[in-house]
Amino acid sequence: MSKALITGITGQDGSYLADLLLSKGYEVWGMVRRSSTEHFERIQHIRDKVKIRQADLLDQLSLIRLLEEAQPDELYNFAAQSFVPTSWEQPVLTAEFDAVGVCRVLEAIRLVNPKIKFYQASSSEMFGKVREVPQKETTPFYPRSPYGVAKVYGHFITVNYRESYGLFAVSGILFNHESPRRGLEFVSRKVTDGVARIKLGLSDKLFLGNLDAKRDWGYAGDYVEAVYRMLSQKEPLDYVISSGQNHSVRELVQIAFSYVGLDWEKHVQTDPKLVRPAEVDILLGDSSLAHKNLNWQPKTSFEGLVKMMVDADINRLKAFRK
Repeated sequence: MSKALITGITGQDGSYLADLLLSKGYEVWGMVRRSSTEHFERIQHIRDKVKIRQADLLDQLSLIRLLEEAQPDELYNFAAQSFVPTSWEQPVLTAEFDAVGVCRVLEAIRLVNPKIKFYQASSSEMFGKVREVPQKETTPFYPRSPYGVAKVYGHFITVNYRESYGLFAVSGILFNHESPRRGLEFVSRKVTDGVARIKLGLSDKLFLGNLDAKRDWGYAGDYVEAVYRMLSQKEPLDYVISSGQNHSVRELVQIAFSYVGLDWEKHVQTDPKLVRPAEVDILLGDSSLAHKNLNWQPKTSFEGLVKMMVDADINRLKAFRK
């Protein structure tokens, strides 16, 4: 039985990957930070099937001890400060988690067992002010937020440990990927939750930032399949994972409101306070290498994803009201 350790297992990606690995017969361990309040909603359905342990990306010794106890074959690093707007409010903390934290995990692997295969969750935000369209593995990075800058360090320190110490260490440059498990602070979920609340009469307005920003959106459940396949290859390589299509926030809003029979223009207002200090205007990924080497293709359409999320939020709010 293969054994995997997932940092950030209680997040969107970590929970979907845990589902996938369990279905493939893995023994799954999950790393969580010590907190006065535990948040296991996303993994509640598999809580009795995974082994949860406390450790922290800010604490090197805790990572070493966890690896010594779990002895995983694979380690998937999803733990991060993952909300871009917060990275302007807390840039140093974001760097500690998303940059130096990655180095701490790699160093723990090097010290405990260099044979552990390592996956780093890189981000399309690293491309930022894009140098070319679409973006692929060789596109230069130009991050436009403290989050993006920190992720660039995490990406290249992974490359460095691979080349310096011979680790099987790879990065997945995942473009925006959403799901009903997405945090409510992210724009996709903010929209679908807002639509659900307006449809159910719980609210009347939805405040958003830049409606013209374009993203390459996919379904997180599809993308973790690509993540898993990256560690199943003979050679460690970095991959762009994307849908190959981009849509504006305005399109996201139009589809979501139209799906429940509402006119979005009667409910949506733009708020200048929600616009980023430095905007990433257009992200569009080229996943040709993943299609070729990983035999991976996204299965869920953008429209299907939006409708899935709206349905989930309506059902959640209805259940809550009961």
